[in-house]
Amino acid sequence: MRRLVALDLPGGPEFVAALRHAWDAGDAVFPVDQRLPLAAKAAVLDAMRPAIVVETAGSGSRPDARPVDDGDALVVATSGSTGVPKGVVLTHDAVAASAMATNARIGATSTDTWLACLPLAHVGGLSVVTRALALGSGLVVHPGFDPASVTRAAADGARLVSLVATAMRRIDPSIFRTIVVGGSHPPADRPANTIATYGLTETGSGVVYDGVPLDGVEVELAPDGEIRLRGPMLLRAYRDGTDPKGPGGWLSTGDLGSIDDHGRLVVHGRRAELIISGGENVWPEPVERVLAGVPGVADVAVVGVADPDWGQRVVAMVVATDAGLPTLEALRDHVRLTMPAFCAPRQLVMVEEIPRTALGKIRRAELAARLAPMPGEG
Repeated sequence: MRRLVALDLPGGPEFVAALRHAWDAGDAVFPVDQRLPLAAKAAVLDAMRPAIVVETAGSGSRPDARPVDDGDALVVATSGSTGVPKGVVLTHDAVAASAMATNARIGATSTDTWLACLPLAHVGGLSVVTRALALGSGLVVHPGFDPASVTRAAADGARLVSLVATAMRRIDPSIFRTIVVGGSHPPADRPANTIATYGLTETGSGVVYDGVPLDGVEVELAPDGEIRLRGPMLLRAYRDGTDPKGPGGWLSTGDLGSIDDHGRLVVHGRRAELIISGGENVWPEPVERVLAGVPGVADVAVVGVADPDWGQRVVAMVVATDAGLPTLEALRDHVRLTMPAFCAPRQLVMVEEIPRTALGKIRRAELAARLAPMPGEG
């Protein structure tokens, strides 16, 4: 009977050794998020039901374990979800397909060295490890992102890395040959050595690079613009046995997009994040990119909240710089320079920080829940 082995270990050689040991035994691995408090760790372990938990101090068995199927390699928690996340089951074949397609697209060889410095409990960090193992290349694994450590790793020969936009801004990106950027939309002025990726935990990491699907990946748009994906790296099922794939093996992503004039996929955002204000569609991320250029804005998130007149109103939640507080009119004027007037925020809320996932995605639902109703609202 194949077992699920939970690795409650920080990133480093010990994690990689434990992963390989489990795979050699025919077992699958579930990486545990090292930032979780004890109660949250206990909850996620209860949900995933591993047979063994490996910790720095040793390993122990757990009752009520659920086995895995032959060929299963990884169970990865979905990111950005509320409550206890689902476990995405990826087979060895899917992991290999993802690794080979990515390495081929960026021209990685066995003489290269990958640096893994994102959380290994997320597929964006873990896939760096599996790419290197599949390729037989060099691999450096850090317990987390630290700019000085990342810079030293590059000086020591690491040439390939996966980062999120917020991390990339804290280093000199030219120290790497190729930076794979995921998690959220990268800045418009990103360096030439970066590749913007699109994918989900369910797709085993990014499957569309700079708008172009990896080899073996198919993309189609539903009539309403929802992105559907198909390919050999998709999940087998969730840990509870349910399979989100539809007829023909297509995975509906919940994201809306379009195909541009060059045949590249353009991702507009999550269906649930679309703001419909006065009958007009407003996507938060393009507005955020414009607002980030307003003097006094250190960080910004755009959310939609119920409004009695507009259906939803566009709200800018801003972290101010030390230089001073931006005004709502300044934000609106800046947006209207390059975007339709209906995209301009109708409310400004100052906050101390923008909550994000480990991969840099804004937790919009959490921000929207903070907003009190405007006068006249129920």
